[in-house]
Amino acid sequence: MQLARSALRLRRVQSRRRERLSLRRSDRAVGRRALGPLRRCVTDAAGRGRIAAMPKPPSKEMAPLVAYALGLPGAHEDFPWGERVAKVAKKVFVFFGHGEDKVFGLSVKLPQSNEMALHLPFVTPTGYGLGKSGWVSASFTKKDKVPVDMLREWILESYRAVAPKTLVKQLDAGSLPAARTPAPKRKPKQR
Repeated sequence: MQLARSALRLRRVQSRRRERLSLRRSDRAVGRRALGPLRRCVTDAAGRGRIAAMPKPPSKEMAPLVAYALGLPGAHEDFPWGERVAKVAKKVFVFFGHGEDKVFGLSVKLPQSNEMALHLPFVTPTGYGLGKSGWVSASFTKKDKVPVDMLREWILESYRAVAPKTLVKQLDAGSLPAARTPAPKRKPKQR
């Protein structure tokens, strides 16, 4: 009886080891194998790789807003939940998304103009409790006229609310951060 239990236990341990090993191998292989046109490799906060679907390219209405958001100092594009977002210093300042029947939508943090924005017919407080912190979502259908200038102002206000003060000062000064150049190599002292 003892021998049967220990053999069963040994098989379980070996199968768990095989599962863990195959997971590790597949994680390593994600970066090497071809993922196909609709897939890409993403990493989470812990550095683990996984395969995710590629987000749709921005629509023609959304493309100038995405370009504007990414042109701000320190801004970069990310796809944390399969949706397109613009981040600055690891913090999201605008969510870009597609709805089922919508052309596009976006969510921004508006600390100053939140009350005014909520009176517009295409704006609602953002879900998941973000609306309490001043986040609003705007969604547009194909027949709606998109107020691009107003949305740019909102993206800028959201950027100012989320970005570090040093980047906001660079924005106010009208200069973009300079590209880093490598330090010149020192010549060794001769003795």
